Amino acid sequence: MARYSARRQPAITDSAPCPCGREATYRDCCGSFHRGETTAPTPERLMRSRYSAFVVHDAAYLLRTWHPATRPSDLDFDPDQRWTGLEILGTTGGSAFHTEGTVEFIAHYSEQGHADSQHENSRFLRDNGQWVYVSPVPPEADRSRTS
Repeated sequence: MARYSARRQPAITDSAPCPCGREATYRDCCGSFHRGETTAPTPERLMRSRYSAFVVHDAAYLLRTWHPATRPSDLDFDPDQRWTGLEILGTTGGSAFHTEGTVEFIAHYSEQGHADSQHENSRFLRDNGQWVYVSPVPPEADRSRTS
């Protein structure tokens, strides 16, 4: 059984702008995915909702949307880390006609007052009809796609 903290950061309310960067409230955007009212229709929307789940410390959602083959048993959130913005750089696949896709992104954060970022090209698969996060695309595979 996975251990996780269900504690949410109080700064994100249902009426606040969604942390994922889309022009919608948290309630109408990623909040609906987090509450299980609907599922992400594309890998990009899943990536955005997973970023928002890191912002609000929703480990249950992160684990639920992680492919079983790569899912960790638990998640810990760093209390000193604050996610500050998401940039989507590009996507491949991920339409209603695809079973896999990628999303390249930069997730910005601060830790103990120092700004930093995480740059990743993530791989997503459709599993039982739902998009799930699998893993980062290995750097050598990423380079071979662009040559």
